[in-house]
Amino acid sequence: MLGIFVAAIDNTIVATAMGTIVSDLGGMDKFVWVTSAYMVAEMASMPIFGKLSDMYGRKRFFMFGIIMFLIGSVLCGFAQSIEQLAVFRAIQGIGGGALMPIAFTIIFDVFPVEKRGKMGGLFGAVFGLSSIFGPLLGAYITDYLSWHWVFFINVPIGIVALVFIGMFYKESLQHAKQKIDWWGATTLIAAIVCLMFALELGGNKYAWDSTQILSLFAGFAVMFIAFLVIETKVEEPIISFPMFRNRLFAGSTIVGLLYGAGFIVAAVYIPIFIQGVTGGSATNSGLILLPMMLGTTVSAQLGGFLSTKMSYRNIMIIFTLIFITGMVLLSTITQDTSRTTITMFMIVLGLGTGASFSVLGMAGIHHFDAAQRGAANSTIAFVRSFGMTVGITIYGIIQRNAFTTKMTDAFGGGNGAPGNLGGDPREMLDPVKRSEIPSFVLDKITSALSSSIAQTFMWAIVPAVLTFVFAFWMSNDRMIIPSRGPKQASGAK
Repeated sequence: MLGIFVAAIDNTIVATAMGTIVSDLGGMDKFVWVTSAYMVAEMASMPIFGKLSDMYGRKRFFMFGIIMFLIGSVLCGFAQSIEQLAVFRAIQGIGGGALMPIAFTIIFDVFPVEKRGKMGGLFGAVFGLSSIFGPLLGAYITDYLSWHWVFFINVPIGIVALVFIGMFYKESLQHAKQKIDWWGATTLIAAIVCLMFALELGGNKYAWDSTQILSLFAGFAVMFIAFLVIETKVEEPIISFPMFRNRLFAGSTIVGLLYGAGFIVAAVYIPIFIQGVTGGSATNSGLILLPMMLGTTVSAQLGGFLSTKMSYRNIMIIFTLIFITGMVLLSTITQDTSRTTITMFMIVLGLGTGASFSVLGMAGIHHFDAAQRGAANSTIAFVRSFGMTVGITIYGIIQRNAFTTKMTDAFGGGNGAPGNLGGDPREMLDPVKRSEIPSFVLDKITSALSSSIAQTFMWAIVPAVLTFVFAFWMSNDRMIIPSRGPKQASGAK
């Protein structure tokens, strides 16, 4: 759980500190590399380490992941330039890619069937809490300590996890050597890199129809097609497409992708709404996520408990309906919406989200034995992270364009906003800049910002509705707990 905590929290903790980091290190035109380097390295390494853990054992690669993550964290804290920070974040990401899928797989290796629901709920709650707690912790550390401690804080937690795993985790499973799919790994990494930078730079640094962006999209298409072809030919593929013939696995993976794309929108844009529309500080804006954290924790635990009572599909159908309700409620927010109302909306969304962190992982590897669990779990984790990364990029484009359009409508053609605010709402989050804006002008800006965020949530209803569709499509399997006989660590049929 400690390993999951530090790996998951680093997806979001840097976001709130990025403004301070850029002002200190410079490189405004390169700051996107800091986020992308971590996410790309993490996503690309997830299926690789999942496969290696099936081949050679969980413990060595989990410990390797912690060590790589700690090395990257220390280096990030001492970075002297934005380029150095991006490279060191990639090292962190490699470690994070080993931690996430292997930790969830260990549950099925070491716990008997009757305890998996409870432990899956605990692990899912930690993952969900980490994803939401990151922005709050990042804002607090940046406000009261230094951005360097955003990275240094990982070290003591990681060391404790490393010591505990080294001393107390005893593997007894037999592992068979298999061939490593290096060509598949190479083309997968290349495809992800091309797609991420096309989405991050398109419409921002370069026009969407520019040679650079079109080349990146073409590179993604070529590398991804090559990856698909390679995976169908090699003897031991990183991602085994026959796994997707199982409806429970395929449905769990797709639902996880859609949850990632929708859930991350709330985690990023609600704090911006509070800080930009109501004028709260960075720390106060992060505190608004606490209700969602509470809902997520309760839901993850409840989902784990219900997995011993109901089918995975029925559990997810219930919680996807709650998830849709939360997203619809958030799409109604305006600059006049009270914090109490937003708090209630966030609780609903958290309740709809938490079960996905615990239930989908257990459902996805339900039919696989120990030799395939690592690969199956890493595929699910990879797809969810991919959904979060691509989702926040796409919805960032939607919000930025909506904000720019509404600012143009409010202030006339061109950039009529004072202080050259343009299409980036983060530039008005500075309390000093905000206090210099006349009230009648500030009202127009906050109206544009709140409207653009509400519009973004309206678009996020689309993946939310699709979570219900694909949850309904999942097969009706459920966890079977043996009533008598020895406890076993293998999956129930």
